[in-house]
Amino acid sequence: MPWLKWLPWRFFVRRLARAHGFLDPISVLARLHSFAQPAEVAEPIELLRAGVIFHARGLINSRVIQHNLDWVWPYWIERQFDPRDIAFVPRAFSITHINLTHRNWTAIGLPDCEDLPIVDPRGLVTPFFDGWSLDSWILTDDGRRLLPSRAKSAMQQLDMSDALAVRTETDDDGLTMHHRAWVEAPNGQLTCCIGMEARSDTPGWLVLTLRPYNPEGISFIHEVELAADRASWRIEKDTEVNFSAPADRHHCSDYRGGDVSVRLRDHEEQTGSVCDVGMATAAAMFRLEAGEGRQVTARLRLGRAERQASWPDALIGHCRLCVPDERLQYLYDAALRTLVLHAPADIYAGPYTYKRFWFRDAVLIAHGLLCAGLTMRAERALDRFLPRQTSRGYFHSQAGEWDANGEVLWIMRRFCDLTGRPPKADWRRAIERGGRWIARKRLGDAVDAPHAGLLPPGFSAEHLGPNDYYYWDDFWGIGGLQAAAALCQSTGETGASDRFRHEAEAFQGAVDRSLAVAAERLGRPAMPASPYRRLDAGAIGSLAGGYPLQLCAPSDPRLLDTVDFLLENCFVDGGFFQDMIHSGINPYLTLHVAQVLMRAGDPRSLDLMDTVAALASPTGQWPEAVHPRTRGGCMGDGQHVWAAAEWLMIVRNCFLREEPDRLILGSGLRRGWFKHQPVVSFGPAPTRFGPLSLTMTRTGTGPTKGLQICWQADWHDRAPPIEVHVLGSTPVTAEAGCSEISLRLDELP
Repeated sequence: MPWLKWLPWRFFVRRLARAHGFLDPISVLARLHSFAQPAEVAEPIELLRAGVIFHARGLINSRVIQHNLDWVWPYWIERQFDPRDIAFVPRAFSITHINLTHRNWTAIGLPDCEDLPIVDPRGLVTPFFDGWSLDSWILTDDGRRLLPSRAKSAMQQLDMSDALAVRTETDDDGLTMHHRAWVEAPNGQLTCCIGMEARSDTPGWLVLTLRPYNPEGISFIHEVELAADRASWRIEKDTEVNFSAPADRHHCSDYRGGDVSVRLRDHEEQTGSVCDVGMATAAAMFRLEAGEGRQVTARLRLGRAERQASWPDALIGHCRLCVPDERLQYLYDAALRTLVLHAPADIYAGPYTYKRFWFRDAVLIAHGLLCAGLTMRAERALDRFLPRQTSRGYFHSQAGEWDANGEVLWIMRRFCDLTGRPPKADWRRAIERGGRWIARKRLGDAVDAPHAGLLPPGFSAEHLGPNDYYYWDDFWGIGGLQAAAALCQSTGETGASDRFRHEAEAFQGAVDRSLAVAAERLGRPAMPASPYRRLDAGAIGSLAGGYPLQLCAPSDPRLLDTVDFLLENCFVDGGFFQDMIHSGINPYLTLHVAQVLMRAGDPRSLDLMDTVAALASPTGQWPEAVHPRTRGGCMGDGQHVWAAAEWLMIVRNCFLREEPDRLILGSGLRRGWFKHQPVVSFGPAPTRFGPLSLTMTRTGTGPTKGLQICWQADWHDRAPPIEVHVLGSTPVTAEAGCSEISLRLDELP
């Protein structure tokens, strides 16, 4: 409201703060803003809102956890609060206590359904978004306990054989718990299912427990009651958890009574609990006989499945990988399902912390879907971009982020290129408006400064640093204008196409001039994050010009010198360590470096790929950033979908990758694949030239062993030039009209 600026509110805020002995918040904010370039938006309100919610929970955690360490807590708390553990984090002056060491979880669900329960590394299940959880323990009559969150080790895997399920096995001192969590939809009713099988060498109890927390911390439960038939709980009067058998014993507790874990040996049962603090706990106990397994299943309804596909239906036509490397195969298959699961309509970057829409994540995840052959799912997501475009042409998900328009236009072009189809009719106006927005948003070329002609300062990819003139934004802007020119050309709008092409060339010229000034200042060609930054970890954003946008040649010295700087200064244990915000090893940014190296024919690309594979969780997932000591997640969502998309892309590019004028096959082939399996295959994979399937067959014996690479394609137009370029070897170009090339097997790395 404009009239607010005429009120002396700053005076009153300052006076009130000083009267109570606080620092002047106006001067503090002014000092904070002085560390960034002046910008239209200091920080997106969406990020501020998310941060406030995140730390509000952390504040509650600090009031509850450290004063009640005799409770049974989730895995991350048991480790992070243990002074003997490598994950220990001193609390001292920390106002909020948050999960900084084991941000790992795995979503379960069904395609096209919004409900995504999550499972932590020890089998703790959080059925509802940001809600309470269910855990399972074993208690023996002689006093031993198996508490998975305190177990020294566990076996966990993603079961993709039928429903998407997470299996967790813990055992200790003669006690074993097999745990399986999945989602099913009988009669269209989405149901979270938890199957438990317990075994003890002495008589005891299988214990299903209700926990007022999740992998982020406290999540309140005020009331729980055991049903009269002892076969279900009613929680907060509206949610039922049904047991496959009546509970043989039952106990409850509230906050002042302590955790229910201390009441499991009480002679007197409790069938319900009301807790005004919101820390009610409950335990349904099922009798175990010595040496005999006991199975119990808990089920609870999530919601109606308005639109639901089975997993086989959701994966029809996908690009299949068949390699003898079990780890590579497992991670590819898991990543594929991760993308499908998180694209029910809108695309989400994660099932929990990042279960909201961002154009940046959505575009790169949609690209993974496209390249995996899941065209209809990607198209549905792209159609949902249009209502988010403002009347001035801005694709808005977070204010102040200037990369979105370029990303949306680029993915629309990629969709049309990979499908061989022109832009959809309802996309055409959005394309032209989006391109005009980029052209208008650019600063004037006449400014006598290194940022002349660039996009204004913005928050950009938030891990690059404070507001600045980020080259990341500029590269996406150029890519978006080039895409708009090509898309308009394909629909016969030559006037608009020419305008966008001219604008893209002018924009590229401005960036080239700015980078030349930066190179003179830095004394080397490497690209900093912005014209005014020293070389630091934020330079990772400037690689976008090479991957995925391909605005420059693979051998561009600016690109390769940036990679050299990052490898020398910003890598920890073989992975890219993002100092800013993430403060962890970032899997998807490590893969961006790998992609640039792969384009340049550098075998180090495969080393980085191996590093990222090793960072994956047992369920085949990556958090946004990995703690360098615990190897658990330390930033963002515990199942980061952008990371899964980048894994799909690096695997794809190992087999086939596109340059503007040709197809390159076999970059990531490895000799070891063919030692025990004679045939490896990949496809059908969409490309801008048409879909392609690859088959690689070992031939001959002894020193004459070879590799025959064959492809079958359905070109959109004529066949492009094709070369086989295994990293570390000399490229071999296929003759025109040929559909196979033979190599010596010993030429593979």
